[in-house]
Amino acid sequence: MATLPDNARPVRDEDVFDVDAVAAWLGEETGIREVPEVRQFSGGASNLTYLLRYPDRDLVLRRPPAGAKPSSGHDMAREYRIQSMLAPVYPYVPRMVGLCTDHAVLGSDFYVMERVPGTILRTDPPAELTLSAQDTRTLCLRIVDLLVELHGIDPEAAGLSGLGRGPGYVARQVAGWTARYAKARTDNVPDFARVTEWLAARQPEDAAQRVIHGDFRLDNIVLDERDPLKPVAVLDWELATIGDPLMDLGSSLAYWVQADDEPMMLLTKRQPSDLPGMLTRDEIVTFYGEKTVLSVDDWSFYEVFGLFRLAGIAQQIYYRYHHGQTSNPAFKDFWAVVGYLESRCSALIDRYEKENR
Repeated sequence: MATLPDNARPVRDEDVFDVDAVAAWLGEETGIREVPEVRQFSGGASNLTYLLRYPDRDLVLRRPPAGAKPSSGHDMAREYRIQSMLAPVYPYVPRMVGLCTDHAVLGSDFYVMERVPGTILRTDPPAELTLSAQDTRTLCLRIVDLLVELHGIDPEAAGLSGLGRGPGYVARQVAGWTARYAKARTDNVPDFARVTEWLAARQPEDAAQRVIHGDFRLDNIVLDERDPLKPVAVLDWELATIGDPLMDLGSSLAYWVQADDEPMMLLTKRQPSDLPGMLTRDEIVTFYGEKTVLSVDDWSFYEVFGLFRLAGIAQQIYYRYHHGQTSNPAFKDFWAVVGYLESRCSALIDRYEKENR
């Protein structure tokens, strides 16, 4: 049996499910008749991800949290379909095993996929992973190339054009996240009024219509077990759609904490993007622009939007904790992160206005 993944923990009480019912469904789908050992992956803050351990293979189950309302972020059928359709043109999606839409089994839609073995770079890299600064730079460039390759897919040729809503993605994102933040706001976080007004006034037309991931981070990428400089899979496609690739890059870089960032930014780190050899945010933007031939000259909008969107995501999660919908202690201080992100957005707007007077 393969080594247990380092972030696979006992299932939290609030996230347990009927393992026998899932095993029976899988038996009909795949012929696997054993009841698996179940562990829960600790990294997710939205949909729930579980490890299903069998003597000769590992599978992964994805489902929404209990009580989650249907939405694109919790639409398991959509997430399953996107990966199934991407597989022929983007070899970095895990192999899908089956989709269950019978709520009698688990109370919601869920799907099962093959687990891709390998190394995932979380907040701190594994102790056994020793990379030189040059190795780290090589790996970083290859990971950015994964995003470039994804953004190079023709949605129509891949049969994915129906996943998007057409032109106007930037405007929909600005309006949508403004509304979602306002709905999730609690009395201990700022209103982001200046930020949302600036974004609404500065929003550009869509740069292009491409397949975008929506949550492209180091901890959603699996590295080859034998060659840690080789990415082999991209995980967590719940937010994937057809949209503006520069918005996708901006959202991704909101998580990119670099070594020379201010102390509060360093405290938000969830991936080892500050290792010696990692590209800076500016270097990634320049490299990406050169590879895609998309204009990144006016990057301020995408940077501010990415940080605001991250604040919206953090606030939606904190709202659930604040109102007792989850007891996960990892979420209790997210309000402070939201406040910091507002100040960072304001500082970037100040810099932009000073440079463009």
